[in-house]
Amino acid sequence: MKIAVAVGADWNRTAGHAGQCRRWLVFLAQPDSPPTEATRVELPKELVFHHFKDDRPHPLGDVAVVIAASAGESFKRRMEKRGIEAALTAESDPAKAAADWLAHRLAPPKPRPVGELLCKVRDLFSDHR
Repeated sequence: MKIAVAVGADWNRTAGHAGQCRRWLVFLAQPDSPPTEATRVELPKELVFHHFKDDRPHPLGDVAVVIAASAGESFKRRMEKRGIEAALTAESDPAKAAADWLAHRLAPPKPRPVGELLCKVRDLFSDHR
């Protein structure tokens, strides 16, 4: 199973804004062992989920879950349509976030009322609803 975690520019911290994220760490999960980093994916702008039109394969299309610190409802719906779970967390360590998701103990995301409002406004004007 593959687990993708949104990361920042340094590849070391779980990032927010999953729909805008360009960098993703992909982990492989094997039964009874911690996930291991398999690859780093840096998406060009046209493949960032917010801009991607869902009309062709995607480099992260075969993951079971995408994990980020934040994501809008539109992003979550788009992932669900692709059969991918979108999980949100306050965990800043990408490897720990992947391991915690596997263990069903992922730390819940921090509240972000202003960010959620901005995502809702962005979704109103997006053609990805």
